[in-house]
Amino acid sequence: MTNRIVTFGEIMLRLATPEHQRFSQVTSFCASFGGGEANVAVSLTNYGLHADFVTRLPENDIGRSVIMDLKKHSVGTENIIFGGDRLGIYFLETGSVSRPGKVVYDRSHSSVSEIKSGMINWEKVFTGATWFHWTGITPAISQGAADTCLEAIKSAKKAGLTVSCDLNFRKNLWKWGTTAKQVMPSMVELCDVILGNEEDAEKVFDIKPVNADVSAGKVESAGFESVCKKLKDKFPGAKKIIITLRGSINADHNTWSGIMFNGKDFFNAPVYQITHIVDRVGGGDSFMGGLIYGLLAYKDDDQKALNFAVAASCLKHTIHGDYNLVSIAEVEQLMKGDSSGRVVR
Repeated sequence: MTNRIVTFGEIMLRLATPEHQRFSQVTSFCASFGGGEANVAVSLTNYGLHADFVTRLPENDIGRSVIMDLKKHSVGTENIIFGGDRLGIYFLETGSVSRPGKVVYDRSHSSVSEIKSGMINWEKVFTGATWFHWTGITPAISQGAADTCLEAIKSAKKAGLTVSCDLNFRKNLWKWGTTAKQVMPSMVELCDVILGNEEDAEKVFDIKPVNADVSAGKVESAGFESVCKKLKDKFPGAKKIIITLRGSINADHNTWSGIMFNGKDFFNAPVYQITHIVDRVGGGDSFMGGLIYGLLAYKDDDQKALNFAVAASCLKHTIHGDYNLVSIAEVEQLMKGDSSGRVVR
């Protein structure tokens, strides 16, 4: 069977300050589109897989521009629905050295935030699909988005799809009267593959790593083995638990790796030193896209699947915008140890 992956969430207009300028300095922004689940879909189509993105867009020129942008990257858009008045926006101020980056959201009353369960025919969407991916960003947006996401997860499980989630805790989004701790467990317990970063498990499930200090760049895999085990104990149905390991030395220099637990064995990826970050937004999404590809392409090799995900997301840090525009060959070249950056002629 040909793999077909479906992702669901919100895509936004991204307005980024150019050349590391602050919001107070700019007279223009660099405009593009992006969002966690759309970013994953773009990664997967770059690797030659069939990926569909499902969302709700305003029926205007901006909404149509989103469709055009996704189609440019070969992402399926047939199941996108229209309604509501606006596309969400996020403003990005890129950090530098000791100054962190900043994100300001303008997504209240967006088309997705006003979605309701029953608007999307999930049985139709999942016909012929093999995998469904969602993130913790979507249920954070609104009650309606949370209800629709849970509806999608249940429908995907009923249809026999593999379900993956990126916990993606965003404290600035949970404003609709409840918390991630109240909403997420019933959704995550239905997932086969669970991805988190160095703080998601702590913020959402109170599961803390051992001897980890992200701000000092001290993020070692051994400290997160207990996190993986506790997540597996909490969600026994999960087949893979993965943690991305980012050590933030400064805004331009991060260490980057990952750990996977399959319920029996642990797998540790190589640690990359990313010393001149171009754009770290979308790093986790590029990891998820690489992981899904790796798990499908290297079915009996969890180590290689993890290594592919880490290498793919390492390369994403060199690319402006939310999308990870790299090929399988480029990822595999880095996996082999070639990080020279020599010109390819």
